[in-house]
Amino acid sequence: MPEYPYIPETITVHLGRPDEAAPNVTLPFLEYIQNVASSELYPTWPENALRANIYAQVSFALNRIYTEWYRARGYDFDITNSTAFDQAFVNNRDIFDNVAALVSQQFDQYLARPGFIQPLFASYCDGRRVQCDGLSQWGTVALAQQGLTPYQILTYYYGDELDIRTAPIRPLTQSYPGRPLRLGDVEVSVEILQQRLNRIANNYPAIPKIYPVNGVFTLQTEEAVKAFQRIFNLAPDGVAGPATWYQITSVYNAVRQLAELNAEGVTLQDISRKLPYTLRAGTRGDAVRLLQFLLSVVRLYNEQGGLLAIDGIFGPETRAAVVAFQTDAGLTPDGVVGNATWSALLDAYTAIERIQPTGDGFVVLPPTQTLVLGSRSEDVSLLQGWLNRIAEEYPQITPVPQTGYFGEGTRAAVLAFQQLFGLPVTGNVSPLVFYYIQLTAGQIGQSSSG
Repeated sequence: MPEYPYIPETITVHLGRPDEAAPNVTLPFLEYIQNVASSELYPTWPENALRANIYAQVSFALNRIYTEWYRARGYDFDITNSTAFDQAFVNNRDIFDNVAALVSQQFDQYLARPGFIQPLFASYCDGRRVQCDGLSQWGTVALAQQGLTPYQILTYYYGDELDIRTAPIRPLTQSYPGRPLRLGDVEVSVEILQQRLNRIANNYPAIPKIYPVNGVFTLQTEEAVKAFQRIFNLAPDGVAGPATWYQITSVYNAVRQLAELNAEGVTLQDISRKLPYTLRAGTRGDAVRLLQFLLSVVRLYNEQGGLLAIDGIFGPETRAAVVAFQTDAGLTPDGVVGNATWSALLDAYTAIERIQPTGDGFVVLPPTQTLVLGSRSEDVSLLQGWLNRIAEEYPQITPVPQTGYFGEGTRAAVLAFQQLFGLPVTGNVSPLVFYYIQLTAGQIGQSSSG
């Protein structure tokens, strides 16, 4: 499910009922709405009636796109042409000129409740053969003949609490992040996963709540994923692959009733994220520290410069490093770190060999995943060894067995380190914290040998 509604450049229509063996057709969204309007409406109707119906048709289709209604169920289409489920669509039919012109004017506008994000599930029926909760198509004709505006017609059926909004046009994308989410991942997709699981847990209390919702795939998050998987007959491996992701999406839509006229609704608070999407000059915080570290590693490896100041401030030096990286990567050198730059930087980082020769400023490169309670790897073993070395100089840190398992003792040692050295006290070891611990242990080792 996307964060905000948008108009897809194209939409794929299944020419039959959802489970019926039938072909799909993909066409521009504008042409789809023109077809639907020409299939369901009469061109001789008053213009205000036509406009009101077109708003409802656009909003209905965008609700299907926003909730990934069919994609989340494993189908390879976005909507059907079965009026028992969706809207009428007749492939290759003639389009009425006046209807096409009206659709061209308003195909990027949809209906929504004030304070809610999702497009209204604008249910409707013809009003003669079929009655329903929602708009009556023939009823709009009578109301338009009485002089009502399109908005007045819509509020007559859907209530006074109604907005008409404009959505941007962009390519159709799926919400799945493109790779399975697992223990140690830190990204916005994990935060979305946590938020949805917590809402689902209100209806399925066997799923443990996740606190805090912060985008870190912790052991607690893994247990919540496993509980969800057990309830919905998925392999309980605690990994959120595509099957788990879309099952969560489907159940989340259901518990919030997003595909119903009177939905619970998604608010701005529901989609406010703690992890930033974009970094630019003036941004501060841990995300900037991680950016500075990743840029430093790539610069060192490619002999293009030394370590940046890892101070969490996106200043002129950091921006210059970003521009240089973007130029080398064939990206627009605008100094803004968006999805494309993050992706390219992480690809460059992970392509560098994990162990570099010491003595030339190179160190053991941090893992791409955050180390959290429950992690088990060689990186955890290295971490434990460094913490034990630091503990020789700082008695506030209790030494831990070097087992490679991130247990409560290791977490306590990490918490003590973070508190001592002024880092955010989380108990998790991000790539940045891994680097700090390693650097500190190395400095202690050098002073001891000297």
